[in-house]
Amino acid sequence: MELIDAGVDDIRFNINKTEAKRLKPYKGYLPVIEFDEGDMVFHGRVAGLRDIFTFEATTAEDLVKSFHDSVDDYLAFCAEKGREPEKPHSGKIALRIPPATHRLVAMAAEADDKSINQWMADTLETAVRDRETRIRIKA
Repeated sequence: MELIDAGVDDIRFNINKTEAKRLKPYKGYLPVIEFDEGDMVFHGRVAGLRDIFTFEATTAEDLVKSFHDSVDDYLAFCAEKGREPEKPHSGKIALRIPPATHRLVAMAAEADDKSINQWMADTLETAVRDRETRIRIKA
């Protein structure tokens, strides 16, 4: 099976590494797709959750529908059970870095007249957007 390369705003997956397709997030949930060439089936799960829900399909059209149906079923299940559905990403990241790096980050944030949190958020956003641009250029 081949694991998929994730972008920021959507998910990219390669079947033969020559032809790229995209599966966009749905209701804030991001899919992780694998393709089983032997069975000619796409297998998917939703990324970033403790709850596990999966989907599969044999065509790209069915893959999108199966993903959407899986998310909708999960949300309906949570509503039926009276529990809050898990959100894929809270916006909080626990990060451990060496003290020397921490000091450099603090100095850079101060130089930019930002809090460390804002400086890190801006820097990560820039890095992720740059990465996404490089991925799109390669495709």
